Amino acid sequence: MNAISIVPFRKDNKPAPDKTGARSVTLIVPVYNEEGSIQAFLDTVTPVLEGIRSQVRFEILFVNDGSRDATERLIMSAAAERGDIGLLNLSRNFGKEAALFAGLCHAEGAAVIPLDVDLQDPPEVISEMIARWLAGAKVVNARRARRDGDSRFKNLTANAFYRVFNAMAEQPIPRDVGDFRLFDREVVSAICQLGERSRFNKALFSWVGFEAEEVTFKRPARAAGETCWSYWKLWKLALDGIFASSTVPLRIWTYIGMVLALASLAYSAFMFARVLFFGVDVPGYASTLILILVFGGMNMFALGIIGEYVGRIYTEVRQRPVYIIRSHHRCSDKED
Repeated sequence: MNAISIVPFRKDNKPAPDKTGARSVTLIVPVYNEEGSIQAFLDTVTPVLEGIRSQVRFEILFVNDGSRDATERLIMSAAAERGDIGLLNLSRNFGKEAALFAGLCHAEGAAVIPLDVDLQDPPEVISEMIARWLAGAKVVNARRARRDGDSRFKNLTANAFYRVFNAMAEQPIPRDVGDFRLFDREVVSAICQLGERSRFNKALFSWVGFEAEEVTFKRPARAAGETCWSYWKLWKLALDGIFASSTVPLRIWTYIGMVLALASLAYSAFMFARVLFFGVDVPGYASTLILILVFGGMNMFALGIIGEYVGRIYTEVRQRPVYIIRSHHRCSDKED
């Protein structure tokens, strides 16, 4: 069963009408072992939301991605004190991409804004995003003008990823734009129809289209806690993004294979003519060894790329849900 159909808020996928006439916005906040960040996040985001409640009505939907610390308890405690906090508990850790997808599929707002709990997505930018949306924008991307909170190595690798990805992808993604952006309900409905299991949300956000506007911000350092994104996890996410969004790596090896086949044919013809006209040479050990190692290594590398695609095909054909919900606590000030 596709995860999109699991306990949806409303079958028509339309936001609930607000009695005050204001339009509703859902903030989606995926969390995993973030007990040290919850209160700081709420203390920072609440004054920002209070400043624009005359324009829109907000809800904060936390998506607990299988946390094993006090994250769930702290969110439930905050939800008991205020009516604009909801909590979606997943049955285990499915990863941020799946958690974000779960939040999108269960958000009720007329607009949706995913953001990180570590405050590296500054809530102060939300007011400008809302203004663009109220003026008619369907998508408002928040682009990082500076990444002061990241190391030089991370900045270099991030820039390299964007260049490589956009060179190969069928649909490029905006540079230095993460998950922090605003989506109109129409865009959210389109995203929730994309049920692939190997998810790279940034590419899916671009694939659905819709004209986008942009705001910029300076990315600060993490406010509390420690990131769960090691370089190994970022590397795997980069591979997921490339292999899920492009067949160029396969096509490249088709061309490389053609060139190598032609080169081998030419070399074979040369050796045949050389033996025919000049006799048999004593074969060189070094040249033979080099050719075997080079072609063997290239074959293994090509097979590895094919294996990446085959593995993703295997994941898709099993048709397991992207996520499983353990419990769902809605905002208390909502009407069903």
